[in-house]
Amino acid sequence: MSDFVVRKTRLVAGTWEGVVRTGSGAAEPPGIVVTHLETPLDHELTADPEAEGQWLLRVPLPVELLNDGVQVFLVQDQKNGEVLASFTLITGEPLEEDIRAEIELLRAELDMLKRAFRRHCLEAHE
Repeated sequence: MSDFVVRKTRLVAGTWEGVVRTGSGAAEPPGIVVTHLETPLDHELTADPEAEGQWLLRVPLPVELLNDGVQVFLVQDQKNGEVLASFTLITGEPLEEDIRAEIELLRAELDMLKRAFRRHCLEAHE
């Protein structure tokens, strides 16, 4: 388990921002790596002047990664690879149709489960 916690604060002007809490007043920045499809991304980690043991994390999102579909970014502990946070960008018109189709499939499966459960309950009472 990691010695620190990452919390998102905002996404603004193409930069994801978060706070890293170390729990101790370490002078060294925590070992953080930010990846997209296992490719490391540049990021800035600066000490928070208002809170000891807290660091400000900024991840500028490269424009070439902004494409149609779902893009997942991971914030990981550099020592053990533990995922401390993640954020997802979803863009594009084709995705809208995919989500609708997925919801329709989920509804159909839920209806099937409801029918099977009701049938099971009726058989149990007979």
